[in-house]
Amino acid sequence: MVITKTPFRMSFFGGGTDIEDYFRENEGAVLSTTFDKYCYVTVRYLPGFFDYSTELSYSRIERVADTEDIQHPAIRNAMKMMNMHKIRLTYEADLPARSGLGTSSSFAVGMLNAFHALRGNTGIDKKKLADEAIFLERELCREAGGWQDQIAAAYGGFNRVDFNRDGYKVTPIAFSLERKKKLNENLLMFFTGFSRLSSDVQRSNHVTDKKNHDVLRRMYGLVEQAEKVLTDESRDLDEFGYLLDTTWKMKKRTGRAISTDCIDCLYQKGMDAGAYGGKLLGAGNGGFLIFYVPPQNQQRVKEVLKELMYIPFKFEGNGSRVIYNSSKTED
Repeated sequence: MVITKTPFRMSFFGGGTDIEDYFRENEGAVLSTTFDKYCYVTVRYLPGFFDYSTELSYSRIERVADTEDIQHPAIRNAMKMMNMHKIRLTYEADLPARSGLGTSSSFAVGMLNAFHALRGNTGIDKKKLADEAIFLERELCREAGGWQDQIAAAYGGFNRVDFNRDGYKVTPIAFSLERKKKLNENLLMFFTGFSRLSSDVQRSNHVTDKKNHDVLRRMYGLVEQAEKVLTDESRDLDEFGYLLDTTWKMKKRTGRAISTDCIDCLYQKGMDAGAYGGKLLGAGNGGFLIFYVPPQNQQRVKEVLKELMYIPFKFEGNGSRVIYNSSKTED
């Protein structure tokens, strides 16, 4: 049996520029972090006592005799890609799927990591894991979207990821633990209660259409500005909040399905109560709202958004990892 633990991510700047159609012709970059909410994938070989060869437990239960009959596209394609057979797989998570936190990609990364470990391939390279998850979701499953989620889940930590025609480069953001702690304390996250498939929103918005390239280039420029705010101790950290407001306003211009009247109302409530900036996490249209709020205004923001679920969190520095592995004794 193998159990993997894979973090979810929150993306602050540059979302959309990580989509291959865009960054193969234009430079892209994102600034994001993983945080202490996780998905867990348990995989073991299934004993041969049953009339099915594979058992899957996620939001539903599947029991099939043939891999081709698996309904979940990521599991079906991952098993075929890695030649996995006769397994039992279970998925659990701290937060709901389809909520803008890269949950599907965290699952893909965690599942592939578990498959490798079950086959005896321990200590899989982070880049290899990210690349395999990107190939699984974007090529085999044909899901629309960018590359940042798989990379964040595999690498973990607070990073800048740059994209160009040659691929991507991951650079950890070098800022003090004290400054990182202050940033963490100034961020409030709320669940809007809405959920949706990121790939559906991406297809609906056509974010990388030529008409959006000017906006995407400006959003790309904000990555550099935000990084400088974090790494330059002489800069006021509150600038990070103001930049979040700027990037959110830009992002809304890239597609009608990015926001809704309800989300706009919630966002404005937070801003009126003292937030300096914020954004909806993920592709848009629902999920989690993040706000940058100085300590003196945080109680007021929580009060005006009391109909939403407040989610405390802490940044974390680990990507997907195997937390239990007894496969050597079982095989």
